Amino acid sequence: MLPIAKAGPGGATFLEALFTATSAVCVTGHVIVDTPTFWSPFGQTAIMVLIQIGGFGIMTFASVIGLAVVRRLSLRSRITAAAEAHSFGLGDVSALLLGVIRITLVVEAVVAVILSLRFAIGYGEPLGRAVWLGVFHAVSSFNNAGFALFSDNLIGFVSDPWICLPIAASIIIGGLGFPVIMQLLKHVALPRVWTMNTRLVLAGTVALLVLGTVYVTAIEWDNPGTLGPLAWPGKLLAGFFMAVQTRTAGFNSIDIAAMDPASWLGMDVLMLIGGGPAGTAGGIKITTFAVLFFILVTELRGEGAVNVFGKRLPRSVHRQAITVVLLAVAVVVTATVALMLITDVGMDRLLFEVVSAFGTVGLSTGITADLPAAGQAILILLMFIGRLGPITFASALALRDRRTTYELPQERPVIG
Repeated sequence: MLPIAKAGPGGATFLEALFTATSAVCVTGHVIVDTPTFWSPFGQTAIMVLIQIGGFGIMTFASVIGLAVVRRLSLRSRITAAAEAHSFGLGDVSALLLGVIRITLVVEAVVAVILSLRFAIGYGEPLGRAVWLGVFHAVSSFNNAGFALFSDNLIGFVSDPWICLPIAASIIIGGLGFPVIMQLLKHVALPRVWTMNTRLVLAGTVALLVLGTVYVTAIEWDNPGTLGPLAWPGKLLAGFFMAVQTRTAGFNSIDIAAMDPASWLGMDVLMLIGGGPAGTAGGIKITTFAVLFFILVTELRGEGAVNVFGKRLPRSVHRQAITVVLLAVAVVVTATVALMLITDVGMDRLLFEVVSAFGTVGLSTGITADLPAAGQAILILLMFIGRLGPITFASALALRDRRTTYELPQERPVIG
């Protein structure tokens, strides 16, 4: 709210500052003011610092909680977790933190160099400005935030692979999750020693990226407001880039408001799923969705145990996944209904806005700034719940081990 943070006279209002700070620290990317013109360089720096703290802090917090959960499991799992974290023991958190810092800085530095060179050489930006643009967008992309220093976000670079692909790669790496990144760095050539979590995240990420790219590209191919004017290489690049953004990043290289409602609905699903656990992505997480998928496959086959990659899933994991998903759906539906009661905007746009906020994505059909103060407050709450809610609740369920010494008689209701 400091006047120095705002471009021009005066300072930001409380709601403008709170919304932006929440969006930054929850690495969402939702905005109600234009980032490059409303905020001064000081304000933009504050946003970048909040993004970095939000991404790094949540990754660390998630990893420590993961170790706490593993501590309650078998000795083998505890030893495996310590080895993946390059730690001599579960109590050696310093090695874990150093690993997070090292990965974060290396990825952001590489992406920042590529982007800075492109802005300087390809677009004639002064060196200082080019470096600032490169660093800001590298931090924003790795932390899956989606803040951009251009008024049209990245629409002006829709056909530029030197801008879109490094940002997309940074988003994907950040969205894999810290445990997956650590294991890949150590055993990238030994898939047989990968954990179930790593395999689920990698397989799910590839599958959702491919399906998302095909879905968005096919529907928007001839849309004059999005992919229609582009040549086919540009269409493929834009379709892939937008599929990556639904992994909870929030950049956009095409006009979201001009997209077909069918694209919005498909993106709603992808945004709700999100990325990998213990990373910078949001959503219910790929692993949660994968568990539900394998439960479905098991039921359709009439089998008893749910087996994934040669291992059996504990029944407690079934219940945790179902609980997290049902609670997420309840939050999304409640928030959507609340916004419908206080605005005249159509349900498809409001649902997109709600899922984007809950999944900490930041994509918008352009209605965020026009929502009433109560509606923007709902989005602030959704961003906070979406960032901390799923992992906190899932970890609480995993740690809650309450055994009973008796069982009640069985009886089946009619299903379907």
